[in-house]
Amino acid sequence: MQIGNRAIGAGSPAYIIAEIGINHNGDLDLAKKMIQLAHDAGCDAVKFQKRTAELCVPVEQRSKMRETPWGYITYMDYRYKVEFEKAEYDEIDAYCKELGIQWFVSCWDHKSVEFMEQYNPPCYKLASASITDDALLQVHRDTGRPLIMSTGMSSMEQIEHAVATVGKDNLMLMHTTSSYPCPAEDINLNMIHTLKDKFGVPVGYSGHETGLPQSIAAVAMGACSVERHFTLDRSMWGSDQGASLEPTGMRRLVRYIRTIEASLGDGVKKVTPTEEKMAAKLRRR
Repeated sequence: MQIGNRAIGAGSPAYIIAEIGINHNGDLDLAKKMIQLAHDAGCDAVKFQKRTAELCVPVEQRSKMRETPWGYITYMDYRYKVEFEKAEYDEIDAYCKELGIQWFVSCWDHKSVEFMEQYNPPCYKLASASITDDALLQVHRDTGRPLIMSTGMSSMEQIEHAVATVGKDNLMLMHTTSSYPCPAEDINLNMIHTLKDKFGVPVGYSGHETGLPQSIAAVAMGACSVERHFTLDRSMWGSDQGASLEPTGMRRLVRYIRTIEASLGDGVKKVTPTEEKMAAKLRRR
């Protein structure tokens, strides 16, 4: 598949996504700083989340109170605080174009998809929580844009139904386990092979673990994309911060992934020029 000017799949470098999500806590300057740092780290794209609060927040949750950086406020007021609207996304769009990094979003409702269409995104991301929402799946597919679909908290039957609903054209599945942070024994990287064999579409990995090993191993196992939550500081307020990579970690992730890709080779046994020199020194015949 193709996402903007990037080919995705076998033979192409892994498509690395820094998910800013709502880790910006409603601060545009913070979001732009994170975009800059993701770009500097070598990420291919940054991703945000977009919700229409009136559609996404259950009525019974709206008036519940919670402690936030803005004080003790209702959950609905909190959702408004962390949600970017047109003025913010206009700046994000311009800034990403200036830097030359792709950006897109996970839309949690149909109005958010309609809103995002004005920015001509290179693709959409469907969150694991939305994989059973047939209407939202169809809204995404109707845009005609490439779709990245996470498969966390989903049975194989639910994944099969979602794939049948959107079709396999311009579809990438992301293996993920929806725990934050995710313990190693629940990650199940072999699902990358399972999804590739069953559906025949590009398969990536969206990691919620702490650290880097599993995300790097995913590329060695054939993942064509890696997505990790991104933050400036894991101690910041917010539900996703603890399972996020800080700038140093993101730089290491990109560097290690590119090193692994360079090391995989073509699987054809041959004697390298450096080995020929060593053989001349060490072999008697």
